[in-house]
Amino acid sequence: MTAGAQAAAVRAGEVSAVELVDDHLARIAEVNPQVNAVTQVMAGRAREDAVRLDRRRAAGEDVGPLAGVPFTVKETTPVEGAATTFGVPRFRGLVAAADAPPVARLRAAGAIPVGHSNLPTLVLAGMHTRSELYGDTYNPWDRAVTPGGTSGGDAVAVATGMAALGLGNDSGGSVRIPAQFCGVAGLKPSTGRFAADHRVLGPDDPGPASQLLVTDGPLARSVADLRLAYEALAGPDPRDPRALPVPAYGPPLAGPARVAVVADPGGHGVHPSVRAAVAAAADALRDAGHEVCEVPDVPRLDEALEAYDRITLTEFAPSWPAVRTLLGGGGDRYIAMAMDRTPPATSAELVRLMGTWLNIRRSWAEFLDAYPLLLGPSFTEPPVEPGLESRDRAGRDRVASGMRLCTATSFVGVPAVAVPTGLADGLPCGVQIVGRAFREDLCLAAAQAVEDRVGVLTPVDPRWGR
Repeated sequence: MTAGAQAAAVRAGEVSAVELVDDHLARIAEVNPQVNAVTQVMAGRAREDAVRLDRRRAAGEDVGPLAGVPFTVKETTPVEGAATTFGVPRFRGLVAAADAPPVARLRAAGAIPVGHSNLPTLVLAGMHTRSELYGDTYNPWDRAVTPGGTSGGDAVAVATGMAALGLGNDSGGSVRIPAQFCGVAGLKPSTGRFAADHRVLGPDDPGPASQLLVTDGPLARSVADLRLAYEALAGPDPRDPRALPVPAYGPPLAGPARVAVVADPGGHGVHPSVRAAVAAAADALRDAGHEVCEVPDVPRLDEALEAYDRITLTEFAPSWPAVRTLLGGGGDRYIAMAMDRTPPATSAELVRLMGTWLNIRRSWAEFLDAYPLLLGPSFTEPPVEPGLESRDRAGRDRVASGMRLCTATSFVGVPAVAVPTGLADGLPCGVQIVGRAFREDLCLAAAQAVEDRVGVLTPVDPRWGR
């Protein structure tokens, strides 16, 4: 059942929240040993939450649009009473005193967290979901390829039916790439759309790059479920002064949104199966009445990628000597290769780069004024082998190139929805639909048009477990 159908059944009394949670816990017990996506199962608390929700429903209370819907939460994001480990052994005892804002929002809508989910160690060890504390997570379509990351645990949990929704985060593809690799839908919202708290230890907030690039985002098996999560998560919160009171739905356009299509951003190469996925999505949008336009490229891609790397690595450099000790054997290779190539900027260079950042955002705003939507790949290859990005410099460069449109769109802070387009050689394919700032509604509507024409791929049993 979709998350929407599950919630409707609970509200109607056709199934209890306790039964719904127990069914998902049974699915976790059956499937998780094969894929290792759920790291901490919150069975006791989830059942208690379900009992309370059933009592409220019986008393005639409104139990919310996500009543009883089980969801997983990435190990970066606090859930009250559970450790927020970031996959690091030293953080086993970092028990959260309160839910992070997006967890609280989903709870307020009636959803129930059933577990934390795996990630690359400290979200820094690479794109493949493997943590020092919990080990590798496996792609349910094929163990020989990565599920992606860094929100790979949530993507696998959702794809295999262990949860109806996943709560990940994305600063350059961490929701969208695992969505493409696992055959589910994912949303990276505009910067400032969802309230969040990304502090790791203590009261101090991170620097400007971490403040502006990292956005929490949901994963789901269908676009309609993604929309339900979006509606629950959107809006301001006094705990996050960045979150803005922008309406979840903007004014209607004069007609169907024009869609710019760029299958090979920057002209650096794209796999034929990914190009075919973009073409299939373009056909679906054309069939839905959109004006679909092939355009030469997105604005200033290579410049955006260079500025992204220089700003983030400059911010990160002072803490790197201490952080690398937490990453375990080989876990530091991904960042170390980037640090070796990109020296920290001087203060004068950093000031100039911050101006460049704004200037690139302006170029994208002008582009999206002409084309309210952009269609392109989340990753320009099919799912790659686990750990490719940490193997050597060639592997790292290949992965960085593959995710280049994700990196650029995170840099400019615009929303994007990843949606599947089918299978190629037995593995999921997909695209992302990028929109104007705070027009997630246009992205979701276009993604729904694609899904309506190509269908839904999951839930799926692990293919090697049959």
